[in-house]
Amino acid sequence: MKQKLRTRPQSRRPNPRYRVTNWPEYNRALVERGSVTLWIDAEVIRGWRARGGKGCVYSDLAIRCGLSLRAVFNLTLRQTQGFLASLAKVLLLGQPVPHYSTLSRRAAALDVPACARRSGPVHLVIDSTGLKVFGEGEWKVRQHGHSRRRVWRKLHLGVDEATGEVLAHELTASNVHDGPILPKLLEELEAPLAQVSADKAYDSFACHKAILAKDARPVIPPRKGAAITPPPSAKDPPPTRGAIVRRIAEIGRKAWKVEAGYHRRSLSETAMYRYKSLISPTLKSRSLPNQKTEAAIGVNCLNRFTALGMPVSVKIS
Repeated sequence: MKQKLRTRPQSRRPNPRYRVTNWPEYNRALVERGSVTLWIDAEVIRGWRARGGKGCVYSDLAIRCGLSLRAVFNLTLRQTQGFLASLAKVLLLGQPVPHYSTLSRRAAALDVPACARRSGPVHLVIDSTGLKVFGEGEWKVRQHGHSRRRVWRKLHLGVDEATGEVLAHELTASNVHDGPILPKLLEELEAPLAQVSADKAYDSFACHKAILAKDARPVIPPRKGAAITPPPSAKDPPPTRGAIVRRIAEIGRKAWKVEAGYHRRSLSETAMYRYKSLISPTLKSRSLPNQKTEAAIGVNCLNRFTALGMPVSVKIS
């Protein structure tokens, strides 16, 4: 019997250590995230009732306030109604609260304006993640395997690399490819762009053209085996993709990622982790229009958390 040779494990570099330099301010921001007055302020109370002849008792602002509390405190619709009723009684607001069926019905067509605005050139990092609608938990899947009744939705995020704010988002079905969503994300942006970084799932001529139309620089690694010269059938191919392939052939893929600043794209994964840990990794709504509103509300809540304060870390070793 052939004896296996034991190889000495290679020594790994210790993980870098960081220290938060603004801990008192960041700690106050973490506490402020649970404040009810962050979501119900004087402006919300003044605009609680609907105005005009639409036949609605509650304004869109009141519905957004209720759905925001539902997302932040992880409530069901009935619990949201009870929570609002108790707040109205304790805080002496004197305002009626919407029924849970009203919250569900109005959420399908609710307009959720973005609460993140940037004025300067932005380095946008883009990626997508899955949000579970219904299905088994991780323990059951690990022990017994998964069944066919598993439904996911895809949340596409465009994140500001400098601040961590989500500037654009889109919720789609799980079978939608990432590439065609990038032009839609860029259409939502009002601020000028300097650079757009994404992984190789967005490696297409259409994505490069959409980024160049915004006068930005695309940083997208090409797939393995990509050619420098585009195929003859391609109409008006963007020059940036061939230039990236040529540069990678000259210095290598790893060196190109460092040179182009591609590794900053991982901040989009940080934003996805923050969404799942602070909001929820699942969607409570069952219809796609309500799910889109739920995701938009969650993104706005995440941006309000970010605006309160973020940690400033420095490398110490």
